[in-house]
Amino acid sequence: MKAAIYSRVFEDQQQKDVQLFFDELAIQKIEPVIFHDFFEQIKAIIHLPADTKTFALSEDLTEDTEFIISLGGDGTLLDTITLVRNKKISIMGINFGRLGFLASIGREEVQKAVKAMAQRTYVTDTRTLIHVDADIPLFGNVPYALNEFSIHKRDVASMIKIHTYVNGEFLNTYWADGLIVATPTGSTGYSLSCNGPVVFPDSGSFVITPVAPHNLNVRPIVVPDNNIISFEIESRSDQIICALDSRREIISKEVQLAVRKESFAVSLVRLSENNFLQTLRNKLTWGLDKRN
Repeated sequence: MKAAIYSRVFEDQQQKDVQLFFDELAIQKIEPVIFHDFFEQIKAIIHLPADTKTFALSEDLTEDTEFIISLGGDGTLLDTITLVRNKKISIMGINFGRLGFLASIGREEVQKAVKAMAQRTYVTDTRTLIHVDADIPLFGNVPYALNEFSIHKRDVASMIKIHTYVNGEFLNTYWADGLIVATPTGSTGYSLSCNGPVVFPDSGSFVITPVAPHNLNVRPIVVPDNNIISFEIESRSDQIICALDSRREIISKEVQLAVRKESFAVSLVRLSENNFLQTLRNKLTWGLDKRN
């Protein structure tokens, strides 16, 4: 079994857990292929097999790579989406960060997670992606995201007007700092911080959430993900910001934009005892108020 290992930054306080992780990989006879930049950070600190291989690009991940394991927070896991693309590689997130909605496996569960992977006792969740179409090339070979697509005003510019259409039919004009279209996975991310609803990962929907809307009667709306959502932008500035998860591009306000469900999905690995409701309770501290 072969697993790619991805992380952004190695910190000294992670040394014990990272070493335990690689030791367990060796015990379970799982061959690691380490992201090159991460390998350069740990090669002098972590004991690794002498013949450890590395990768730098999506194209370096061969067909016999079954998993990619993210060591970090949710942002680190989102990076792996750009590496996996449409390959049949499952994604496991081990949380070395803070909240960890996506990277839901705690660092104290490292050994358990690796054993579950080797013994195939894990659970795989299929997560839909959102794809952006434009009349200019955007986001290179990865015009899709796991969490959300968003439109923002540029820097300190005045709020923008976002005329929004669903399958060509006018929905609303949002006078706001921006607009988010989130997947079910992304409903617990940026959209939630802007008062969007939490939806279940398998709900087959998009959540349209305005960012700081000028009109108080404007609220988030949930639409089926078989719709195409398109936009026309008005702004006093000539440019706006267009973002997919943590990636962003500055574009002309004249660019035609639309989003739809991506033609492929990704697989997220979790331990069998962890599910979406447990994650909500643990991360949002729901159900802890016992006053009643």
